[in-house]
Amino acid sequence: MSENLPNASNRPVLIVDDDVTFTRVLSRALTSRGFEVVIANQADEARLLARRNHPQHCVLDLKLGDENGLRLIPELQALVPDLRILLLTGYASIATAVEAIRRGAHDYLAKPVDADAVVRALLDGDTSSSSEDELLEAPDAPLPLRRLEWEHIQRVLTECDGNISETARRLGMYRRTLQRKLAKHPVRERPDSEG
Repeated sequence: MSENLPNASNRPVLIVDDDVTFTRVLSRALTSRGFEVVIANQADEARLLARRNHPQHCVLDLKLGDENGLRLIPELQALVPDLRILLLTGYASIATAVEAIRRGAHDYLAKPVDADAVVRALLDGDTSSSSEDELLEAPDAPLPLRRLEWEHIQRVLTECDGNISETARRLGMYRRTLQRKLAKHPVRERPDSEG
């Protein structure tokens, strides 16, 4: 007999993040909202839990220790073809978002993120597919120079599967300089001018 869960589906949400505190807090928040949750803190553990639990949704972090969450997207979808993946990252950029969608993610949120935003992204994805179109729209005005630099860094970082040293080498900058640039908040895409 199947378990009586408040969630519409008996299939769990798989949270994949190497931040143990974050996974614990998000798990508690999702559980209180009626989801069954399984947690993986490493890519190998995520593959095993996907195979074993056949989750309906996956909340996947871009950076998993030395591994890159982007590489895990097609692997998880090969294991669970109808798995809906929400990618989370502290290094939000258009380049990363486009690459995540290209690899099969269904949605993308920048950290810090609250549980309500995660739930909205998970459930909205079940009823609409407009988020991909909204995400890939080009801005009307040209991007500022600092934003273009940020996008270029993110693109090279993605090509290097998140390897900071290799990214710095390809960009021709010191590793410490690159880390300092990555630690800054992303530059806004457009000025806040409504009109």
